[in-house]
Amino acid sequence: MPAYFEFFSTHIMANIQVLVGFHFYIKLLQKSVRTYVYILIAALWLCITYLIPAGGMAEFLIYIFLLTASGIFLCHADPKSALLYAALTVEVMQLSYGIVNSLLLMLYPFTADLNQKAVGIAFMVLGHTALLPAVLCYRIVCRSFSYYETIQEQSLLMVLIPILLIFFMSDYISSVIYGNTSVTDSSGRIVHTNHYQIFVIQLLGMASLFCIMSAYKKLLQNFRLTTELTLLEQEEHSLNQYVEEAKAHYEETKSFRHDIKNHITVLKELLQNEKPKQALNYIKDMADITEELSFPCSTNNPVADILIGNKLGLAKSVGIDVCCTLQLPYPCFIRDIDFCVILSNALDNAVHACKKIKDHTPKYIHVTGRIQGDFLLLEIENSFPGNTLFQKGTGLSNIKTVAEKYHGAMSVKTQGTTFLLSVLLIIPQH
Repeated sequence: MPAYFEFFSTHIMANIQVLVGFHFYIKLLQKSVRTYVYILIAALWLCITYLIPAGGMAEFLIYIFLLTASGIFLCHADPKSALLYAALTVEVMQLSYGIVNSLLLMLYPFTADLNQKAVGIAFMVLGHTALLPAVLCYRIVCRSFSYYETIQEQSLLMVLIPILLIFFMSDYISSVIYGNTSVTDSSGRIVHTNHYQIFVIQLLGMASLFCIMSAYKKLLQNFRLTTELTLLEQEEHSLNQYVEEAKAHYEETKSFRHDIKNHITVLKELLQNEKPKQALNYIKDMADITEELSFPCSTNNPVADILIGNKLGLAKSVGIDVCCTLQLPYPCFIRDIDFCVILSNALDNAVHACKKIKDHTPKYIHVTGRIQGDFLLLEIENSFPGNTLFQKGTGLSNIKTVAEKYHGAMSVKTQGTTFLLSVLLIIPQH
């Protein structure tokens, strides 16, 4: 075979394989790198192939190490995720080339009457078309199994071990069956390989990769949903405490209103008996009682009053300016606990954002709301570090769920150092 064909196969196409795998590896981690990084990876791989002409298993292991290192140090990915997706990237490429090699060797017996030199060159070129199924598989993997959360340590081996098993199986097929090794029986005769079986084995290997990643994705989703359910149960328990506290507060207020006639009678007797000093002391005691029974924020909903009072009281204690002009319909067919889900998550996020501000930027939280017909619009505006990346978490997801429950919507707007959360609800009529 001409030397330039050998150079093209071992260096040019090898680098293209490495760069294609690296590109989709970065996509899997949902990261991005500059163009010069690709050039650096290509140059590094050329140096590796010149200095360490290993081939076979060693070459694949070096490739996995290179991808893992780039994921950790260039993309700042979680090391466990970087290792898992590096192994997956290399294995997809390996299986794609194995499948194409099996197809070519299944076709080889039909080329016996042709020029073998031309057949060799054609098969070498056709062998590199394995990049096409590799790219197709990479696109499917990126679309369905992209890195979106940290790999759990207890689950890593559950996925990595089957992938490594397929990896070593593919390497065995590549080196023993399609390499320079000949397998003989006890009498010294060469054992011919059934390429149809090998082709099916490698197809099943590729399918197994997708099954493993699909099962692992479901496992991660179930783990995340279990965690969110636990948090929601804790939140519901906390919100039920607010409801119970509001009921107790209401009973105290009701009792005070019931006794107000008696208080007026006592004051009247003191004034008629010309005891103004005792009357003033009695009025002072009544003022203290009413102060205890009043809410720092009056929304017309006792449960919301207690919750907002507690949250804004906490914010005020750490130097955050607070303001509440929210008015809620009461009674109405929006459940108290749903109001609490919206307000508690929104205010917790607002307090957390304000605490992140390190400079002298004003820290504030404004809670407003208005009713227009059957529509209720809640708005929570707060300051936040404008130079940080905003990500939607579980709290906003819970708020969105409540908004959709009442056929409404949630929107988030950031401008400079201002964060505005708007929640639109349609008030049910029954």
